[in-house]
Amino acid sequence: MNDGDNNLAPGDVVAGLEPSELVEIQRVAPFGNKTLVEGVGLQSGRMVKRPLTAEELAALVKVRGRFRTFDGDASLFLLGVEAERIRIAHQFDPLFAVNSSIVDPLPHQVEAVYRYLLPLPRIRFLLADDTGAGKTIMTGLLIKELLFRGVIQKILIITPGGLTKQWQEEEFQEKFGLHARLVDRASFQAEPGQFSRNEEGIFVTSIDFLARNEGCLKAASATQWDLVVVDEAHKLSAYEYGTKLEESKRYKALKAIAPKTDHLLFLTATPHRGRKDTFRRLLLLLDEDLFQKDEHVADRVREQAAPYGASGAEDFEDECPISEARNRFFLRRLKEEMVNWDGQPLFKPRHTKTIGYDLTPEEKTLYDAVTSYVRSKRKEAKAKKNRNVELTLMVMQRRLASSLYAITRTLENRLRALNEVLAILRDPRRSEAEKKRLLRAPSDLSDPQDITEYEDLTEEERERIDQRIFR
Repeated sequence: MNDGDNNLAPGDVVAGLEPSELVEIQRVAPFGNKTLVEGVGLQSGRMVKRPLTAEELAALVKVRGRFRTFDGDASLFLLGVEAERIRIAHQFDPLFAVNSSIVDPLPHQVEAVYRYLLPLPRIRFLLADDTGAGKTIMTGLLIKELLFRGVIQKILIITPGGLTKQWQEEEFQEKFGLHARLVDRASFQAEPGQFSRNEEGIFVTSIDFLARNEGCLKAASATQWDLVVVDEAHKLSAYEYGTKLEESKRYKALKAIAPKTDHLLFLTATPHRGRKDTFRRLLLLLDEDLFQKDEHVADRVREQAAPYGASGAEDFEDECPISEARNRFFLRRLKEEMVNWDGQPLFKPRHTKTIGYDLTPEEKTLYDAVTSYVRSKRKEAKAKKNRNVELTLMVMQRRLASSLYAITRTLENRLRALNEVLAILRDPRRSEAEKKRLLRAPSDLSDPQDITEYEDLTEEERERIDQRIFR
């Protein structure tokens, strides 16, 4: 027998005598040069009678016998017990993800995950804590808890392009022991069907690759996700101009994916950037029924703040109500509110001060000249309702405020673009139709995300936009 006991006796239960069920042995007797084994199938109740050779008899596996030898591999038994303990540990350990990760979470991080996010049956949440709060750690804890509880299997993490590696390696692999797949242009071309082919896993991709690659967006929006997390969610820009709505490509991408996930988590340190419409449009991705109007947003904040002691009923644009609101849609804590486990502030007091400086005469002349040019041209563009020109001039003004080098590069690009226009107009070989086609503005300039998120871009990204719109 495989368990080390070569003696088969009545009462033993063995596997291998019948292919589809276990058999309880009734009788064992010699049968020539073989052994006659008789028994009863435990499921069918059918009598089984087999003459077995010594090799066939040895191949039987005793599942239950009259005697237990306890001569199995103790290390394998311990491994199995530990595996089962870990599988059900979340039922007994309320902070299981914390205790099984290489992180030392702070009170506000534990509070966000275990008080606000995990109790929700369906997470559609805007986590808007101040910069430095550790929102990625909170996300890792949440994902690990949900994974071990069997609530989620397939997860999509959407981040700015420069943070995909950080999320994949530092946040998931190093801190939480979770394997994540990086989906970029190369990996998607190599395996375009990876979203639908894999029933489980964590996928990390950049918002711009997702928004600008039609194949990736189509594949992602055709997949049913358990959880989608968007880092720097304020980059999902949508603007209302009277009855006109302008949605960035990033916003449109999430608009396609949002209905395809059970749980949706937005992360941002700047939830409200001074415009009610953009804030409400962001919340609409979480729940398109509850945030149809600006007053709906304010009402949700007020009614949820009251049970937790928030006294203010101010306009939701103010910092105080958003900071104090504790509800099932969004949560925001400022640095001043964050403390360690001893109750000591995590950050030093913040003092804001504007420091002025004087421009040199040459700098003042340049500043006045560019500002005057931008102001006059924007007035003309506004009268003609030319949105592309307005956005272009906005970039020029921001480059002026950035540095002398930046505005110099912008003016050089602008001069080169104007010379190209003159060359086209003066070329007698070109027809009027061809000239109009060549001078037509690029279609992607109407996407406002490049301009409105200008301060968040790297200098290299700004230079790319500069060259594109002034070409």
